[in-house]
Formats: sequence, C-alpha cells, structure tokens
Amino acid sequence: MEKSGSKFLQYIDTPNDLRKLDVSSLRTVCSELRDFLVDSVSKTGGHLGAGLGAVELTVALHYVFNTPDDKLVWDTGHQAYPHKILTGRKDRLHTIRQKNGLSGFLRRDESEYDTFGAGHANTAISAALGMATARDFAQKDFKVVAIVGDGSLTGGMAYEGLNNAGILKKDMIVVLSDNKMVSLSANNPTLWSLHNYFSEALTHPTYNKFKANVWDLTGKLDTFGDRLRSVAGKLERGVKAVVTPGMMFEAMGFRYFGPFNGHNVVKLVEVLQHVKELKGPILLHINTEKGKGYEPAERDAAKLHGVTPFDKTTGVSPKSSAPATYTKIFGQALVEICKENPKVVGITAAMPDGTGLDILQKEMPERFFDVGIAEQHAVTFAAGLATEGYIPVVAIYSTFLQRAFDQIIHDVSLQDLHVVFVMDRAGLVGADGPTHHGTLDLSFLRCIPNMVIMAPKDENELRDMLYTAVQKRNCPVAIRYPRGNSLGIPLKPSFSELQIGKSETVRSGQDVAILTIGTMVTQALHAAELLEKEGILSEVVNMRFIKPLDGELLENISHRFSTIVTVEENSIVGGFGSAVLEAYAAMNTTHLNIKIHGIQDGYVTQGTPAELLEMTRLDGKGIAGVVKDFYLQNKQPTILPGRKAQ
Repeated sequence: MEKSGSKFLQYIDTPNDLRKLDVSSLRTVCSELRDFLVDSVSKTGGHLGAGLGAVELTVALHYVFNTPDDKLVWDTGHQAYPHKILTGRKDRLHTIRQKNGLSGFLRRDESEYDTFGAGHANTAISAALGMATARDFAQKDFKVVAIVGDGSLTGGMAYEGLNNAGILKKDMIVVLSDNKMVSLSANNPTLWSLHNYFSEALTHPTYNKFKANVWDLTGKLDTFGDRLRSVAGKLERGVKAVVTPGMMFEAMGFRYFGPFNGHNVVKLVEVLQHVKELKGPILLHINTEKGKGYEPAERDAAKLHGVTPFDKTTGVSPKSSAPATYTKIFGQALVEICKENPKVVGITAAMPDGTGLDILQKEMPERFFDVGIAEQHAVTFAAGLATEGYIPVVAIYSTFLQRAFDQIIHDVSLQDLHVVFVMDRAGLVGADGPTHHGTLDLSFLRCIPNMVIMAPKDENELRDMLYTAVQKRNCPVAIRYPRGNSLGIPLKPSFSELQIGKSETVRSGQDVAILTIGTMVTQALHAAELLEKEGILSEVVNMRFIKPLDGELLENISHRFSTIVTVEENSIVGGFGSAVLEAYAAMNTTHLNIKIHGIQDGYVTQGTPAELLEMTRLDGKGIAGVVKDFYLQNKQPTILPGRKAQ
C-alpha cells in the first residue's frame, strides 16, 4: 500500500508512532484506519464487520498501553485487522489470508504484538490470566488486557476464566466489546447518562484515592471501623446495582466499569488511563457497533462479517454462477427432512449462515436452535433432546467440533444416543488457514465407540447420507463435507437410504486399487485418467463409510491387488488410511503393499483450496504421482493366486 492519501496513518508503522500524537488527533486516525480497512478488504476479501467495530478500541488500547511490553490478548482474532495495521503490517494487509501472506487471525510467529493465537473464540480471558500469573511469578511489571467481543461471552470457557480470575485476584483488565452479539447489553436509553456519570466517577483517580484513604482510616477504628467499612461497601454496591448491569461480574470478583461508548476514542483513552493503574481484576464494558462507519456493513452486519472481494461503494460482491455450495445443499435437504419427520431439529453454535441452518431458521424457526459459541453445550443439549426421542442434527464446523470431544464421548456415544453430527468445512478450507482446516475429524471421531462416520463424494450422496443418518437408531452418526461449491450435478427428487458400511466401485482397474472417501473421489478419478495414459490401470473405490468399513470389499480387493493406496483429506495419523491398515491387519494379510496418502502430521498453511491441494499432493496430478511412484516401487512383488505373471 502506498504511504499517501492520509494525514496520520501513513506515518504510523508501530504503536510508538501512534503514541507520539496528541489525543485530539486520534479521531482522524480512526477515520483513516477505517477507510484503509474497507479499501483493503474490498480487494482481498476477509473479515470486515468485527474489525470496523473495534477501530476506536484498538487505537485507544495501543495509545494507552505500552505494547508489546504490555500484553493485548484478543479473542475472536478476526476482529484484529486494525491491530495488524497499527503493528507494522499495514503494507502487507493486501496479502491477508493468501499463501505466504498475513494470517486472517492472530499468530505468535507473525508478530511480537500477537501475544496469543486466536482463531477460535472464548480463549482470551484464560490466556490473559495465565500471562498475568506468569508475570507475577517472574516479578515483572507489565499490564495484561483481554479483549472479548463478537459473541465471545456466549461460550462457557469465558466464564470459567472469569471465575478463576476473580478468585486469583491478579491484576488484569478484561474489555468487553459488546456489539449486541452477546446477551449482556444494557441499552435502556433512560439510564445512559447515569451509566456514564457514575462509571466515570468510579474510575477517576480522585475517587479511588478517596476510597483508599477511607479504607485506611476505618481500618484503624476497630469494630466501629469495620461497621463503617460495611456501610461504605454496601453504599458502593448499591450505587453500582442501580446504574450498571455489572453485578454479575462484581459477584465473580471483578470491578466493573461501564458501559461506555466504544466509538468515542478520546473518552476511551481517558477511561483506559484511569483503569490502567487499578489493582485486581477489572472488567470494562463498552458498547460497539459491528460494521461501524461503513454503511453497507452497518446495514447488514451478518452479511459483511466475512466477505469475498466486493464493490467498495455498494458493499456487494459479484454474483457467482458456480453450483450451489455443499452448505446450501445440506440446509435445503434438512428442511425437506424436517417437513417429513416432526422429530428432527437443527442445532448450531453461532453459525446459522455458515452451516446452512439459516434456511431451517427461516422456514421452521421452532425447529431451529442457535446456542451461541458454545459447542460443548450444543452437543449435550442435543443429547438431552435425544433421550426424549427427538433427532437432533448438530451442524458445526469440523474444526469447532473439536471443542466438544468429551461431550460426544460421554454424553452421546456412551449412552447410545441418536445424535447426527454434520461437519461443514471438513478438509482444507483455504484462506482461513490452520485454525479452521478440518483435517482431524476422521481421526478424533473414529476412535469413539459406536460411531458411524461417512463422507459424500457429491451433493446427491450428501442428501442421501443425511437421510440415512436420520433413519439410523441407537448410535451417533457423523457426516463430513467440504467448504465450497458442489459438483453441479442434478439433484434427485427424493432421498435414498444407504446401506451402512457399504462402498461403491466407481472405476475398475487391474494394477492398483485407490481407496478413497468424500471429496477425494473426484480427485482420484482424475488421477486414474492420468495414470491410464502411462499404462497404469487403477481401480477407484468410493468407500463412503470410514466407520464401519466395507470389510467384504476390502477382502475382495486383497485377493485382486497387491498394491493399494488410500487417499483422504484428513490427517494420516489415525484417519481413514489407518482404519484400512487395521482392517487388513485383522485379516492377517501379509502380501499387501499399502500406501496411506493424506495430510502429513503437521499443520497446513493458508492459501486457495487449489493451492493447498497441490501443495499436499491431493489434487489429481499429485495423487497420480504418489500412486505411480508407489506402484513402480512395488510392482509385482508377489504373484497372487489366480493371477498370471506379466
């Protein structure tokens, strides 16, 4: 980006540059920062609304606190784009979410200002408390501030952190950026002036000095002093109870201040300077507006939460002629099933649009539940519904379902409850990067007893798998499918129930067997075409089910092939390929050469889906290369019964 066109921002490369300005200049900085953010994200795509709502707060925090020595710990890292701009990454913002570019979230290895990686929500308070505790162990002197916003207080982990922080009494500040995505907002306009007046009074140094002096004086007056302290304490609590919504935080051991206008940067600086020197856990509540300052985002905060490149004037992205997304295919299929079966309900954890459940929400709102950013609760809530004969369909991103691992085991599987887990964003999701890649679900679900796991090769198979999952009884069922567009094949007018654990052979061959699942079926077929040109005839099997596997098919394959390659868009550790190896080990086969191909044991970076598939050799060309090398390496190691040597 060019260093021109702005009065202040072009000269700000670090927070030290920001702190050289007079506080009266910060409003202009915020305006320039907001314009820069809209201009950049309109070209690259990315998260927009939350960052726009956090502009003034970001500026005020870096102005008041001596970052990076003082620690800013962001929750829901997608609100930290303004933070990136002010901390030396302005000129690289145009690379955000691209291969070898800036992360769309926070990464400790990207900047010393990113104190804690934040791709999932509810983590900031716990992490900040850990930092404050480590600071005190080391007898260091720095401030720790957790910034919580965009729905983060709908998750239980945040309250676990608050509770523990209140008990430990560490010096730390939690800033609640309330953009109406949480249920703790106090918006009664008749109290707004009183909120500001008393909150400012309670944070002012003169008030706190007076309070400290009163405490010291009454401490010298024996029993009478204790009674005065009690009266003074009740008076302060009474005032706060009348003018603030923060008594819950006070009960948890925090001193609560607010709510304040989160878009008045000068006032935010003043308030932060006051609370900065206070001792113990502090909670500062500010009201913000998601999408603030950009009219299209203010009008539709949900739509412009995360965006593809768009027209900066209108806020509209170009229309795509691509086939419907798997997300939409699932959402429409669930509505059809719900209309047929009154026992089916849909549950999501703060992602109705992202999972396709917004379609159910509009069509049948009484059968739709959004529990907030609370995946653990979502699963156990579903388990409770299942005990009473209902069939909950829990739609959660693959990477977010990791957070409910124990609930899937203890509350669902152990009790043989019929809960359907639908995992959107399975596999490599692209620009969101390693925090959002769904490359572990086959591994962590496959080890759970009594679990059925399947993955569709196309949109019709997704519809049939969802229907099959709903029909199944007395066990949990999981379906994983990718982010992005479907194949565009015509949809069947009705559903078909699949036989659990039954695969299908989609291409016949005689040299090597490629066993695969889900999105990799299409890539494997492409690989088979490339291999045929080199004289290698591959049989491609769509296994459909990761658990249970098609044992009859595997046995048949073992009699006809000596070389087998498994392909999956999942970690090779404990995934589909591991399941095939275990099955063949149980059969006591000794003549097979088996190659497991998938995501290596590590974390995959960000990039476009095509770039990531090429990088991991999971595109057609890459799979063909892996199969060819392995086949030639092991060509004709043995002569199988009933097969002639060539």
